[in-house]
Amino acid sequence: MQLTELFLAELDREADRSKRALERVPDGHYDWKPHEKSMTFGYLAELVATMPSWVTMTIRQDELDLNPPSGSPPQRHNLRSSRELVEGLNKAAADARDALRSTNDDFLTTPWRLLVSGKVVIEQPRHIMIRETLNHLAHHRGQMTVYLRLLGAPVPALYGPSADERQF
Repeated sequence: MQLTELFLAELDREADRSKRALERVPDGHYDWKPHEKSMTFGYLAELVATMPSWVTMTIRQDELDLNPPSGSPPQRHNLRSSRELVEGLNKAAADARDALRSTNDDFLTTPWRLLVSGKVVIEQPRHIMIRETLNHLAHHRGQMTVYLRLLGAPVPALYGPSADERQF
């Protein structure tokens, strides 16, 4: 089995799980955060919705500078409602699927770099970066389910039953 096939299958599973969580995002809590050191709920939900676009970027670009010397950092999204978040996820996942279908395992062994202000902070083969992205997505989606619980929203079953969805 090829890496691209494995990543496509995992992307589909994780996008479905993310969709179930994003469907539960209650309106009106974009700026809410559970602690002063926490990110806002809206930013976290946008991150979960758009993170599949990182797979596309890893395939279509050789690097990303989070604070480029040119002064044009990556654009943030402005997804405020559950519907907008799910639509954002659907687009990001579809683009990631297209990118994965357009590449091959040999290309996924080539290096990709993350920079900050022109300095390399991570350089790994693309397949490692894609694996890290999917792990990162699960991590932030898990954070998001804690926010859902704290706001009194039902938490979906993702890898097994939740207190709100016993049947899995």
